[in-house]
Amino acid sequence: MKYLLVLVLFVLELFSSVLESTIISVDNEKNIATIEIEKIDVGMSGFIVHKFTKNHSSILKNVVVENFDNKSKIATLKMSNYDDLKHNALPYGLWKVQVGDTAVLAFGYSRAVLIAPDTEIYHTITRNASSIQWIHPDIFASLLSSNGHPTPLKEDFDKMSITSTVGLYFFYLEQKLFTIDARSFIILNISDIKMQQKDTKLPFYSRVDEIDEAWWGEGSDPLTDYSPHYYKLLVTYNKNNKNLLEIIQNGGEKLQFLLKEFEIEDEL
Repeated sequence: MKYLLVLVLFVLELFSSVLESTIISVDNEKNIATIEIEKIDVGMSGFIVHKFTKNHSSILKNVVVENFDNKSKIATLKMSNYDDLKHNALPYGLWKVQVGDTAVLAFGYSRAVLIAPDTEIYHTITRNASSIQWIHPDIFASLLSSNGHPTPLKEDFDKMSITSTVGLYFFYLEQKLFTIDARSFIILNISDIKMQQKDTKLPFYSRVDEIDEAWWGEGSDPLTDYSPHYYKLLVTYNKNNKNLLEIIQNGGEKLQFLLKEFEIEDEL
C-alpha cells in the first residue's frame, strides 16, 4: 500500500504546474494554433492570452492539446470560444489570436475533485496527495441536486469545473485511478491502485444524503451502478484510447456494451 500511495503522489505531482508557451503559428479560420514545448500531454486544456500593455491582457480562446510531435516538440492546439466569464454586462472584443500570444495550459490542475465509491478510498487518496487542493465532493453533489441530476452528466462536470475552477477529475474505478482533464475529459493517466472497496455510495462518496431529482430528462433518474456509468463517460471522450479499450475488454460482462463505442483502427 505504501508503494501505491507514493505512486499516486508522484502522478499528482506531474499535473500540478501551469505550463506557458508562445504561439508560433495560428490559423483562425480552422481554429488551430501551435506552440513549441518540451513535453505535454494530448488532452491538456487551457486558454490563450493576448497582452495589450504591461498591465492589461485578455483571454481570447479556450484550447485543448490535439497533437504533440516528440521530434519537433511542436504541439497543436484546438481553439474554441472562451465563455467561462460570459455575462451580458461585460464588454468583449473581436480580437483574434496571433503569433506571439501566450498559451496557458494545465491551468487549475492544482484543484481537483475525486470521484470515489466509498469513504475509505476517498480519504486514503486525498490524505496522501497534499499537493492537490481537493474540492470536496459535497460541493459537486450540491450542484447535482440543484440541477436535478442524481446521475451526473458531462454538463454537470463542465459546470463544476467552471464554478469551482477545477482543472482535474480523478475517478477511482475498480482498482484503477483515472486522471482526467476537467474540460476535455481526456484521460491523462491511468494508475493501478489496489484498495478494498466496501459499501458503494451512489452516485459517489459524499456527505450529501440525497440528491434531488428533476421531473424528467437525462440524468434525472438515480444512478443504479457505479462503474458502468463512469466508464461510459470516459469512453465517450476517449474512443481512441487503447489502454481504456483493454480495461473494458477485461472488465466483465457489465462493461461489454461499451466496446462498440470505440473508434480504434486496426494496426497493420
